[in-house]
Amino acid sequence: MENRCRTKAALSIVTPTLSKSKGRVLNGFVTTNTTPAETMSVEQLASRVGMTVRTVRFYAGRGLIPPPRREGRNGFYGPDHIARLELVRELQGHGFTLSAIEGYLENIPSTATPEQVALHRTLLAPWMADRPEELDRPSLELRAGRPLTDDDIEMLIALGVVEPTPAEDVFQVAPAHLAVGIQFIETDMPIEVALASRKIFDEAGKAVAREITEVFRTMWWPELRASGRPPEDITALVERFKPLTIQALVTAYESAVDESKRESVRRRT
Repeated sequence: MENRCRTKAALSIVTPTLSKSKGRVLNGFVTTNTTPAETMSVEQLASRVGMTVRTVRFYAGRGLIPPPRREGRNGFYGPDHIARLELVRELQGHGFTLSAIEGYLENIPSTATPEQVALHRTLLAPWMADRPEELDRPSLELRAGRPLTDDDIEMLIALGVVEPTPAEDVFQVAPAHLAVGIQFIETDMPIEVALASRKIFDEAGKAVAREITEVFRTMWWPELRASGRPPEDITALVERFKPLTIQALVTAYESAVDESKRESVRRRT
């Protein structure tokens, strides 16, 4: 959905630079314990992360997880594999393609510990858009609280609130945006206006996200990383940062609209 574009900048915000650890190297990945931590079979690993064995092996073949520790013909997996697969599953749940996931994981050093990989997953959640829900048309109308014509559906698609699926009358829906989309419909706004407005907001939103990302990355993240705070404290701070920046953006937009109105009045008088 369109929220993928809006979350790309968020992904870069939560890609911290992690310190390196000493340990043994397995095909570019470093394990930090001298005592082997890898004790699970591929079947046990798949069960632990809620995937099939075939899927785990596929991801291993794509280099998304380090190779297993080998004892003869047997391979054993551990916490690092769990952490990386759980991060893959989290990204998939937010609608990211395999290539996008590979690009994100490339930014995580092979030296990262399981705890550091898990921190990526923890920090990711506050910045991601709501997970889309798949609803058929009756369920969508029930959620909207009103019948929806074909024109209404087109408007919601134009606004990026819903996206068609290959199945007839089944849609991917952004739940948090549905109520706003219905309000736009009730204004009888022409779809051309909706498309033009959405383009403006998308472009402005991406620009703001890029600049806020740079501020976070260069002015705050190094301090957080060096502070030695526990991961849960860092997560709490990040969770507060997002709503604060959104509220600041809303306030700035409201002020700009008011100023634009005043300027328009001054020009007419």
